[in-house]
Amino acid sequence: MIIRAVESGATVSVEALCELTGASAITVRRDLAQLAAQDAVRRVRGGVTRAHARGALMPFAVRLDADRDRKAALAAAAASLVEDGSSLVLDNGTTCYAVATHLAGRPVTALALSLHAAAAMATLPGASVVVPGGPVENDTLAFTGHPAVRALEDTNVDVSIIGTCSARPGFGLTSTTYEDAEVKRACLAAGARRVLVITPDKLSRSSTFRFGEIADLTDLVTTTDADGAALAQVRAEGVTVHLVET
Repeated sequence: MIIRAVESGATVSVEALCELTGASAITVRRDLAQLAAQDAVRRVRGGVTRAHARGALMPFAVRLDADRDRKAALAAAAASLVEDGSSLVLDNGTTCYAVATHLAGRPVTALALSLHAAAAMATLPGASVVVPGGPVENDTLAFTGHPAVRALEDTNVDVSIIGTCSARPGFGLTSTTYEDAEVKRACLAAGARRVLVITPDKLSRSSTFRFGEIADLTDLVTTTDADGAALAQVRAEGVTVHLVET
């Protein structure tokens, strides 16, 4: 009933849902929390609305501005796992872009999978930055398609730093587009160490295209407020979890 109430895209208040369902505010809020965790609805100021369509991706600028402080803390932790003199692949996305800003000026060799990340790392002398070539997505400036995958297949690095749309234990590592999933799958294969850096909400989401399993990772970087049960499942797969205070 709640899902049907928000199908039009309108924002529906908790009070209106109480009147609609006959349930108490406590019950409605509990149900909304469960539905939001399953990406069935989206909590917004003033109530709830329909979830973003599976496969829909928010504009880069909007995602970049969301959770900026949290992403900066995650990026610093992920960058600390990269030793001076090492080689790495740096995935596309806003969190990996934040990692790039922390690697600027560091003596590393990096294959950057977006022009955003490449430009951020190359702003200071120190890092040797390479891009794969081929098509570039509008907005995200991410490299996609066969040229990017081929470049990754010809690469062996010390560390692959990967971001993703969702990493729900039991559902695997997933992305909203087929092309991005293909690139991320090649990222996993390229790195001796495979570090996923994500905000904790992504541990409760799943997207359409699977590119790997939790067990394919060596490290997960997220924040201390991540769901404890999800983290226990990640650790059970042999993945080292790094928790960041925000």
